[in-house]
Amino acid sequence: MSVRKGAPALLSAGTLCTALLLTGCANTAPSAPAGAPTSAPAAAGDSRPEGAPPRAAGAGGPASSVSSAPVPAPRLPGLGPVTHGLVPDGTTQALVVTGATADASTSTVTLYERGTGGRWTVAAGPWAAHNALRGWTDDHVAGDLRSPIGVFRLGDAGGRLPDPGARLPYDQDEEFAISGTGFLGESLEGSFDHVIAIDYNRVPGRTPLDKERPLGAGKGGGVWIHVDHGGPTHACVSLAREDLRTLLRALDPSREPVVVMGPAPVLAR
Repeated sequence: MSVRKGAPALLSAGTLCTALLLTGCANTAPSAPAGAPTSAPAAAGDSRPEGAPPRAAGAGGPASSVSSAPVPAPRLPGLGPVTHGLVPDGTTQALVVTGATADASTSTVTLYERGTGGRWTVAAGPWAAHNALRGWTDDHVAGDLRSPIGVFRLGDAGGRLPDPGARLPYDQDEEFAISGTGFLGESLEGSFDHVIAIDYNRVPGRTPLDKERPLGAGKGGGVWIHVDHGGPTHACVSLAREDLRTLLRALDPSREPVVVMGPAPVLAR
């Protein structure tokens, strides 16, 4: 029996694309202190009356102007301009999953939130995690045992166990049960007690169990954040049970959360 909590959040899947230009705002001139003159004195050699505005550049005198150099928008820690440019403008929650190298099967996970001033701060973590056995790839295919690199939406959750207080739509279903052993001989039982679907090659707004693959079956799918079983995954990211439950309670669909995942050298681009 499937129990689906909350209306589905229809979010578009994140894809790799060209870098977006960073925007900024201009500096503003400081206000004059009390008692200061309201007009600039005439420049040397300027025969105009005292109090006249300065000449424009090219009209025989230097122009008085305020710098309008753009101020770069604050970036998520560890992200370079290319990767950060893929984070949607409306996103104020970002889960950053960082591997040390392209072949690493362990990673570090940190949840960041962006405040009203535009600065990103740590909201939870950092947590230790596992990713795919062979590390990372920017061209994931089914069975390559690598996790996809990119920026992807997080909009749907579920699991075999009851909802621990998620704000994302949560699908409790016995189909999340799993058995068998992992790459290190560890038990996989309980790995899908709680999961968060990563919007890689899936239809957003559906249960993580949904099997439709918009890019085709050959590009893989079913990439989740799930309970860690003590070893590498096929393509997913896994967190300790309590860390995942904390994450489930923290992710807020109104903040358009995304996961930014990959090896540190790639994320820094």
